Amino acid sequence: MTSTPSASASAPFSATIGKDFLASIVVFLVALPLCMGIAIASGLPPTAGIITGIIGGIVVGFLAGSPLQVSGPAAGLTVIVLQLVQEHGVEMLGVIVLFAGLLQLAAGLFKLGQWFRAVSPAVIHGMLVGIGVLILVSQFHVMLDYKPIGTGIENLIGIPGAIANAISSGGQHLAAGVIGFLTIAVIFAWGGLAPKSLRVIPAPLVGVLVGMVTALALSLDIAYVSVPDNIWSETIFPTPERMMRVLEPAIMIGVVSIAFIASAETLLCATAVDQMHSGERTKYDKELSAQGVGNTLCGMLGVLPMTGVIVRSGANVEAGALTRNSAILHGFWLLIFASLIPFTLRYVPVSTLAAVLVFTGYKLAYPKIVPALMKFGKGEVIIFVVTVVTIVMTDLLKGVVLGLVLSLAKLLYAFSHLVIRKEEKPEENRVDLHLSGTATLIRLPMLARALEELKPDAKVHVHIEDLDYIDHACIDLLSSWDRQHKISGGSLDIQWEGLTEKYKNRTAEAFRAARNDPLITGRFPQKT
Repeated sequence: MTSTPSASASAPFSATIGKDFLASIVVFLVALPLCMGIAIASGLPPTAGIITGIIGGIVVGFLAGSPLQVSGPAAGLTVIVLQLVQEHGVEMLGVIVLFAGLLQLAAGLFKLGQWFRAVSPAVIHGMLVGIGVLILVSQFHVMLDYKPIGTGIENLIGIPGAIANAISSGGQHLAAGVIGFLTIAVIFAWGGLAPKSLRVIPAPLVGVLVGMVTALALSLDIAYVSVPDNIWSETIFPTPERMMRVLEPAIMIGVVSIAFIASAETLLCATAVDQMHSGERTKYDKELSAQGVGNTLCGMLGVLPMTGVIVRSGANVEAGALTRNSAILHGFWLLIFASLIPFTLRYVPVSTLAAVLVFTGYKLAYPKIVPALMKFGKGEVIIFVVTVVTIVMTDLLKGVVLGLVLSLAKLLYAFSHLVIRKEEKPEENRVDLHLSGTATLIRLPMLARALEELKPDAKVHVHIEDLDYIDHACIDLLSSWDRQHKISGGSLDIQWEGLTEKYKNRTAEAFRAARNDPLITGRFPQKT
């Protein structure tokens, strides 16, 4: 993907508004079906997604620390929002989102933005893939005008049966399925077969339009979107009684879960967006605060939470946006459209919106990250797989928590794994110690014990070729032991210069690896 021209915050409004205006139209066309589809998938009316998109565009777009990132309802939060709605009711969602927003705002004000980025990439990508699977398998049932069965694994196992039932029963479910599959086919075909001059029109929008026109032309008796004349009529304001329930453990877990996942997804998206253009870089704390303000407002209105979203952000950059005005304008287009002509949305089949989310889930679930993870060892792939499987088998929170625990365990192992292999040659009174792994303060007692077990007059040779890192404490131990061992008639042969270089160069090597790490920089090979 080629980067866009530099987006300068100081560029005159007249020099950028043309491209920003055109980009905002493209983003609006991408956002409209996604806002409605994500809302329906989350157990809320379509207007809840549109209002979140409006706030994400107008308010967060104005305050954002990532000027070309677009915020709105995210597929990544669909699963957890649906779970919260089912467990606590729609009326409590606003309270949870409100306090999650305040938590994000506080984190941004206290400069914690960079800490949210410190989550292992294997966990983040595992979370996204797991969410993608859950969205795909649940919305597949909705695409047939059925309701999701239950858990992710139940929805997955139930897909063949749902298809068989739709075919055998015919009628509404078969018709809805045909419209859904037609929508998906159009989305796939548009990217490869459409004339280049028309590809500026988003594929999901084309799919929805084709599905809508087909359903209307054939007068199909299937489920259609229900939208009130006044989009603000379905807002649910938190009451003092409901807000007091935030102290309940289950509600607080929901608050922290929304805040954590929304923040991690937003900042991961911001990092990816920075790699798509050569303009102003993301100010992470400012972006986190802006998201906090946006989610606080969403909570006050009882609508969906928001994050920075990669599909809309990518469309924004590719359409040539130069400043934050494109994101702001797309919010105004959502507001104008939903306020003036909401009746047009009632002609949209629910199956077409579900099909858009099935396609979105497929893109999230496709394990394209695995080859990049493999470059950093099987441990990262194991964490990724365990996170995905746990999310699908149980729920999102358990999967993320288990992934974090495994990441911490791997980190502890990396900083404490030291292997000392001893080779003795009695005829020469010689002992060879081969060190591999990481020699840090955590393993200093192990190294000290291995040295103390040697004979006082032994000729000791320490091999450090396979040693990844050694800290100052272990170097000091070897130096002290060397002096004492010489007094007792022994000798120590070790490459002191090489040992010191391993200590000194570790930070520089880590920095170079991080700078070139696609998991951190987001510079993955782009599809042509």
